[in-house]
Amino acid sequence: MRLPLSPLWIQPAAKLSGYPRDTRVDRQTQDTRTATGCERRPEPRKARARGLSCEDVPAPLLTCPPSPSPLPVPVGAMGGCFSKPKPVEVKIEVVIPEKERSKEEMSPNGKASPLIYKVNGTARHYHLEEHPIASNPYHNPKDVVEASVCHVKDLENGQMREVDLGCGKALLIKESGEFHAVGHKCPHYGAPLVKGVLSKGRVRCPWHGACFNISTGDIEDFPGLDSLPRFQVKIEKEKVYIRASKQALQTQRRTKMMAKCISLSNYNLSSTNVLIIGAGAAGLVCAETLRQEGFSDRIVMCTMDRHLPYDRPKLSKSMDSHPEQIALRPKEFFCTYDIEVLTEMQVAAVDIKNKTAVFKDGFKMEYNKLLIATGNTPKALSCKGKEVENVFNIRTPEDANRVVKLATSKNVVIVGASFLGMEVAAYLAERAHSVSLVELEEVPFKKFFGERVGRAVMKMFESNRVKFYMQTEVSELREQEGKLKEVVLKSGKVLRADVCVVGIGAVPATGFLKQSGINIDSKGFIVVNKMMQTNIPGVFAAGDAVTFPLALRNNKKVNVPHWQMAHMHGRIAALNMLAHGMEISTVPYLWTAMFGKSIRYAGHGEGFDDVVIQGDLDELKFVAFYTKSDEVVAVASMNYDPIVSKVAEVLAAGRTIRKRDVETGDMSWLTGKGS
Repeated sequence: MRLPLSPLWIQPAAKLSGYPRDTRVDRQTQDTRTATGCERRPEPRKARARGLSCEDVPAPLLTCPPSPSPLPVPVGAMGGCFSKPKPVEVKIEVVIPEKERSKEEMSPNGKASPLIYKVNGTARHYHLEEHPIASNPYHNPKDVVEASVCHVKDLENGQMREVDLGCGKALLIKESGEFHAVGHKCPHYGAPLVKGVLSKGRVRCPWHGACFNISTGDIEDFPGLDSLPRFQVKIEKEKVYIRASKQALQTQRRTKMMAKCISLSNYNLSSTNVLIIGAGAAGLVCAETLRQEGFSDRIVMCTMDRHLPYDRPKLSKSMDSHPEQIALRPKEFFCTYDIEVLTEMQVAAVDIKNKTAVFKDGFKMEYNKLLIATGNTPKALSCKGKEVENVFNIRTPEDANRVVKLATSKNVVIVGASFLGMEVAAYLAERAHSVSLVELEEVPFKKFFGERVGRAVMKMFESNRVKFYMQTEVSELREQEGKLKEVVLKSGKVLRADVCVVGIGAVPATGFLKQSGINIDSKGFIVVNKMMQTNIPGVFAAGDAVTFPLALRNNKKVNVPHWQMAHMHGRIAALNMLAHGMEISTVPYLWTAMFGKSIRYAGHGEGFDDVVIQGDLDELKFVAFYTKSDEVVAVASMNYDPIVSKVAEVLAAGRTIRKRDVETGDMSWLTGKGS
């Protein structure tokens, strides 16, 4: 049965009179097939089935005979339940990129889709069917608004303007004589893009550095998952008109078109084409990128967490958020695009010879391509009394929620002036009776932001009732009736404590790979190349657990545990699973939020030997340039937007910023000068 399809519309930029013709041919396919039961059964498992119930998961479904013991139930295309064998209709809808394809096989079990095509060396599974280009991209006339927004001479080249269409705003951009219109808010956290940085066909968010193509609205650098909506622009009688969907003006975001799995009935439950270990930003972006590129085979993600992928940075910045409030995608998304998620499932070993992941409970899953994105594991205290109740590492939403509940009007001790420790201290300062922070260094963030910036931040915390105990560490945790009562420091100081949060760093979660043959360095990080490939063919790694060559630092192998970087790692890994030959070249970008103020940071300042400060540290309005020899390697700012995004664009363009450029206070190098 064929279903009605909606074409994908993308228009070129407005340059001449009238709305431009639509240039993309939409190709979509459906197939209907019946599964009459599985011929092979996965290996028995001891763990209970987890995931969604039958009622939670829409078609397509796969029914299998009862197995000797419960099986892991993924969230996604495999349905989420098992029952008696009976015919089931599987409806397939696949969106095809527009490039030409040639045949090549890519299937983990020899049962490929009916037709297999290759694009730029990438094997994919498709049925092709061309649809004629419709004359009107807006199918519902009531959802369309059109308005004159300015005169053609109101904007110079390189300028942006927020314009109001009556039922929502758009961002109007003029570059190289052409006008473009896209959503005006960053889909990540809603930053106003008009305050961002426009450079060479893309706009960079002023808050967290995400980048969007001004012609298509597509996201090109992270954080965030969604792209911007793209609106039609025309020039008529020297006036600029924008035609837009009212719904898009309201949502200010667009999810890219994605393929779905076309061969579910071919699979044994214990085999998959792509297995992703870890369900953080790197794992999710990898899965989404595969689907966006037209990959239509099975994708399985597994995680020790009980939740679907969520916005982990919010655990310390917005501690009372519930899992559903910080979910990166709703569960319906995973069902719609056939991305299966196995929750509360821990991989104990990887057999690279047989391409098999062995789970802790004995369940095994074969793979064709593997992504390892397990992140890190928080370090625990090693002092006396470390087992007492109410001592936490913030690892899950439940941890964060529990700490907030216990800390309210109580005494809190935080061990470690790390990003996590400082953000937790800031969040609890107004809620707790007291907040004490214990740190081995003499100044918070000294190694990352430098002593002067660290002292300014410390002063801000002290003015908000946070008490610091520096250059000491915990020697003992004392309890009363099993619960934390006091924290004893090596300096001899005894702190009253009802709850303790530990933020003393983390180690890569790679212990299960020690005997695998995958290259691990002396610190436990997985070593990858610029394409996120390990030393084992078909095995990729991404996120906080890897070291990779950073182009910004002459391809020095570094570990960059940033949320933005994990996104990019996942995308690069996915593209190279599809043989695109894509190398990573992004500029690291991070942010931290404390007492309503944010520090933004771009670059990689490890080993900096000097800090050049412009602005006023006492007023917390400054920009700090981190230099190594004569070169600026990183920048941080507070209340100085969009300076960090501007510097990120300069570095992304491959330009070198010299120390002398920033010492004078002359910022002309930001607009084109420099090496």
